[in-house]
Amino acid sequence: MIHFQKFKNVISLVCFSFYSVLIFAQASKPPVFSDPDRLKKIEATFPVIDKIYKDYAEQNHFPGLVYGIVVDGTLVHTGSVGYTDLKDKTEASSKSAFRIASMSKSFTAMAILKLRDEGKLKLDDPAFLYIPEMKGLKYLTKDASPVTIRNLLTHSAGYPEDNPWGDRQLANTDQELLDIYKKGVSFSNDPGLGYEYSNLGFATLGYIIKKVSGKSYEEYITENILRPLGMTHTYWEYTIVPKELLAHGYRWIDSQWVEQPLLHDGSYGAMGGMITTIEDFSKYVALHLSAWPPRDDNETGPVKRSSIREMQYPWDVNGFNASAKTATGRSYPFVSAYCYGLRWRKYIDATTAVGHTGGLPGFGSEWTIYPEFGVGVISFANLTYANAGSVNNQVADTLLRLSGVKPRQLPPSDILTQRRNELMKLLPYWSNAQTSGIFASNFFMDYFPEKLKAEATAIFAKAGKTILTGDVVPENQLRGYFIVHGEQANVKVSFTLTPENPALIQAYHIDLIAK
Repeated sequence: MIHFQKFKNVISLVCFSFYSVLIFAQASKPPVFSDPDRLKKIEATFPVIDKIYKDYAEQNHFPGLVYGIVVDGTLVHTGSVGYTDLKDKTEASSKSAFRIASMSKSFTAMAILKLRDEGKLKLDDPAFLYIPEMKGLKYLTKDASPVTIRNLLTHSAGYPEDNPWGDRQLANTDQELLDIYKKGVSFSNDPGLGYEYSNLGFATLGYIIKKVSGKSYEEYITENILRPLGMTHTYWEYTIVPKELLAHGYRWIDSQWVEQPLLHDGSYGAMGGMITTIEDFSKYVALHLSAWPPRDDNETGPVKRSSIREMQYPWDVNGFNASAKTATGRSYPFVSAYCYGLRWRKYIDATTAVGHTGGLPGFGSEWTIYPEFGVGVISFANLTYANAGSVNNQVADTLLRLSGVKPRQLPPSDILTQRRNELMKLLPYWSNAQTSGIFASNFFMDYFPEKLKAEATAIFAKAGKTILTGDVVPENQLRGYFIVHGEQANVKVSFTLTPENPALIQAYHIDLIAK
């Protein structure tokens, strides 16, 4: 049996390598979507998507369901099924206000990063610097490191998984939260040694926001994130939501819906108390999509784009599902990780998905963005622990598959294109290669001119007359490949550049591939 920690480390390297492909972008040449009709192609899938949501809601006894599709920062489609209030027969709509449970966590994480960016805290600070009651915590071993803010953000503080206990603490006071620390926390792991989902951890982050900013987490998030985004129909306390817009929560018990009591806002709201609408939440989804690609544009959001990308990074790899399938039965394995208040997946085709689920008594929700595609999906339901993620996965797979839209095209850097042109002048005979000045000091100690010439000459002979040399396909700013199209076959040339300035060729590979 493979030791899980070693396996986890291997998976970390693999998925981080995939992730680097996504984050590459040359600031002066931002990636673009090459298909001008892509929105029309996406819109053509909406009737199918509407049916998927409708059927799923009926099959799973959802009293009400609302959903939205965000493309390139715009809410392009919404839909709804059923009711938000069964007694009054209030129909669900994109303006209905649902409690989104743990989807709230990323707002708390974003607030922490904003405070970090303002120089008011550090992610690797021990949490006891802000909550003295944590100073005396007794860990499982004497050599344990103290809980840090980063541990809290990534569910690696060593606290036990606390669903559904945490869901019932929503209305607790700050004093009740502090009392837990005064009495001592029961640890399942030492900090930093394992992932376990902790609502207590995010409630603690909410209190740290208060201690650092001098405002409650609700006030700080509202003033610094919600209002700048125009999220004017997002709430923390259910009693202030307009009655006709508030979604009531239900359980399906003995073939009937039973209404669940709504909890008031409290210290645990930082982990799951937000109430919002599809229209409002789409603005937050747009903010996350706007962080891509990295670029030189002026900052326009309430939080730096780089901090949002940092939020979306897979800091704590926690799973690998080799048997995962799409709704159509297609094999679709993925690696999963936790970011800062966000979940992350990297699928076998290198597609990245970032978002979060939400579940409380009476509610279930989920949102996911696909940064490479500029697409986001959102759904809220008013059924206890409704599995909104399952239907969103099906919808996203359907949208991307039926529309046929492609991810952003990443342009090659100028130096990659320059080195491609210089390589082509040398291929296949490698004449005067050693005096060309384009190769790094290691190159001809690792690759031998006569062998390079023999290999390339044989491959180009099999490919036949050169018809076209393609653009560089970049893996990042300093690594990529290009295709030389021949009459009989094609030639793939891969190369990697050094960190020097100017960057030189340090590695090279050539293959014959079918047309």
